[in-house]
Amino acid sequence: MLEHMTMDEIIGFVAGLDGVLTLKPGPGDGSPELSWGDTFFYYAPDGVTPTKTQPFATVVTKNYPGDESSRLDRPDTFRVNMFAGKDAFVQWTGHAPRDAASIEGDASAADTVIAHPVYGTVGWLAVVNPGPRTEAAVRELLTSAYEIARSRYERRAESQAR
Repeated sequence: MLEHMTMDEIIGFVAGLDGVLTLKPGPGDGSPELSWGDTFFYYAPDGVTPTKTQPFATVVTKNYPGDESSRLDRPDTFRVNMFAGKDAFVQWTGHAPRDAASIEGDASAADTVIAHPVYGTVGWLAVVNPGPRTEAAVRELLTSAYEIARSRYERRAESQAR
């Protein structure tokens, strides 16, 4: 079995970035049961969950309706998803995000950077069970997703202050 990054390592890495709000839905918090056990990362230095912003990265542990191709129903399988933006997306896939739906490949392959099976067309990348081949890339992509989210937050705050 390939030695892979653990979910806790990934969560600790992202949660350690300044201004990150880490949400882990669970019983009793009002979140949909389907999301329990997954982790969502927002840039929210005020600690308040943004209402009009998507997370910049997620760690999912199960298949969602319409998103079964990564086969997350296998034991000890999870997928880290991160917003990459157009340039990084093209760098990793060789295609523009709008062409992601036509990208061939095995969305269940471990330790491989792939276009997100559902959100690839809007610039998301994903890795099932990151391991030795993708650990550095995952850290780089997560940091980049964080920087993009922080920049967007700061631009919004600046425009609202005017």
